[in-house]
Amino acid sequence: MTAPAPGRTASPPLPTAARRVRAVRLRPRSLAALALVGAVGVAAFGWPFLAPPTAQVNAHAQDAPWLFAGLLMLLVAVVAATISESDLGPKAVAMLGVLAATGAALRPIGAGTAGIEPMFFLMVLSGRVLGPGFGFTLGSVTMFASALLTGGVGPWLPFQMLSMGWFTMGAGLLPGAARLRGRGELVLLAGYGFLAAFTYGTLMNLAGWPFLGAAASDISFDPHAAVPANLARFAAYCLATSLGWDLGRAVCTLLLTLALGPAVLRALRRATRRAAFETAATFDDPAT
Repeated sequence: MTAPAPGRTASPPLPTAARRVRAVRLRPRSLAALALVGAVGVAAFGWPFLAPPTAQVNAHAQDAPWLFAGLLMLLVAVVAATISESDLGPKAVAMLGVLAATGAALRPIGAGTAGIEPMFFLMVLSGRVLGPGFGFTLGSVTMFASALLTGGVGPWLPFQMLSMGWFTMGAGLLPGAARLRGRGELVLLAGYGFLAAFTYGTLMNLAGWPFLGAAASDISFDPHAAVPANLARFAAYCLATSLGWDLGRAVCTLLLTLALGPAVLRALRRATRRAAFETAATFDDPAT
């Protein structure tokens, strides 16, 4: 072992509890797939503001959400498959199944009640512990499973899957994953969950807003209006239709993260250590 240079002390190795264990390590192919679906997702959500009033896409304003929904469904499936091909072993698949089933079961609990959706706090904590690659897959699969469970299958589902994938992946990209613990980490996760829950609601508003049609009201999308006018319409639409729901989701996520976060984080980290995702599974030969 090489001795440290004079005047310097060698940094002690991280204890096992503080090391970042990733269920999925993103490879170049996975990163490229995520970048592709991200670019298409931005276009799918933001096309009302990216396309000028004279663009041909505005002539198909009612068809565009359907076209983007089909494309996003395909791309999300491709990204999930690409990540899975990286190194999503049997132990990670088991963890994915358990967490996705739990999230899908949590979602209907507060359905229809002021935006109380407890699944969001579980996605934040899972993404934090298991990393961004696993987080994107978990968010997408959980939303798909919950839609099958609740019958919420429609053109909005691919947008929900992509938004929840981003939501959970973002938690895995937060700083201090290896060293930040205790109250500081809890406040970071609660603050992220609060803001990201609002962002999720805004993205889903963008997915449904063009469906209204220009003749619906003064707050609906007008394909012939300029971008500033449509931005004002969209802001009014969010305030009038979803602010209360988004606030309920954000507050619920914040409170559940603060109240249950320590216990859930400990359980997830203990499970990942015992699963030893980064250790290849071996089987003894019974003949020896």
